[in-house]
Amino acid sequence: MNTLICGSVAYDTIMVFSDRFRNHILPDQLHILNVSFLVPDMRREFGGCAGNIGYSLHLLGGKPLIMATVGADFQPYAERLDRLKLSRAHVTQVADTFTAQAFITTDLDDNQITAFHPGAMMQSHRNHVKDAANVTLGIVSPDGRDGMIQHAREFQEAGIPFVFDPGQGLPMFDGKELNAFIDQAAYVTVNDYEAKLVEERTGESAEALSRRVKAFIITRGGQGSTIFAGGKRIEIPSVAPQAVVDPTGCGDAYRGGLLYGIANGMDWELTGRLASLIGSLKIATRGAQNYAFTRDEIAGKFREAFGMAPW
Repeated sequence: MNTLICGSVAYDTIMVFSDRFRNHILPDQLHILNVSFLVPDMRREFGGCAGNIGYSLHLLGGKPLIMATVGADFQPYAERLDRLKLSRAHVTQVADTFTAQAFITTDLDDNQITAFHPGAMMQSHRNHVKDAANVTLGIVSPDGRDGMIQHAREFQEAGIPFVFDPGQGLPMFDGKELNAFIDQAAYVTVNDYEAKLVEERTGESAEALSRRVKAFIITRGGQGSTIFAGGKRIEIPSVAPQAVVDPTGCGDAYRGGLLYGIANGMDWELTGRLASLIGSLKIATRGAQNYAFTRDEIAGKFREAFGMAPW
């Protein structure tokens, strides 16, 4: 059966400035800031939370359906999805808009200046959960505000369990709205910073919030992750990556593993470890969707890391 992934599809344009921003920005002249950075190294990557999560789940052998809104410049991404045999039946193209995209300039100290254009993403409420067939699991990941609220409500009305993954969209919602999401969701996943913000806005601890869902998952980067489920706190170790190259999309890769485990009835110890492994594989490559593996390769790496088979 299918997993419906509601979220953004985006392009990431990444530029490298071969110097340091601090050498070109005068602290006492910020009120008249006017700078230009020569960026001879530039690449364009395929991204967006729904695209990244769908890619990860697809590699694992899951059945993702990506639901997103895109702009008139979608064709290169459409061709990629077709090559991967990822359905775009629920990817809606909006005329006279751009696909969401981030423009990221990084200096030699790994400082970043980012501009994000949401574009067609803000029309995500045009898509409806009911239009996707044979869906048994879903995720509401960062997207247009109205779309996230609508899709969470539609999942609940359809009786389809879903993961609430607010990510970088979390600041758009106040405590009342976050509580509504949590009451509608079957699972919640956030990183450690987002967990603190959710606790602050809802007035409840992560452990207390976990009693309202089947599982509350907190990722902690290189420190592993914590899963609160069934009244237990389960610590999931991280997997040492071959190299630390680019963290972009690691959280989405983790979520692909998480969805696979839930969809296939794995226990939380196994699900968390699988998700952790996928995240470690992603961080060793540039871009959010440039890593690749087979199921056999995953099984081998899982045995190396944890001394047992994942399936």
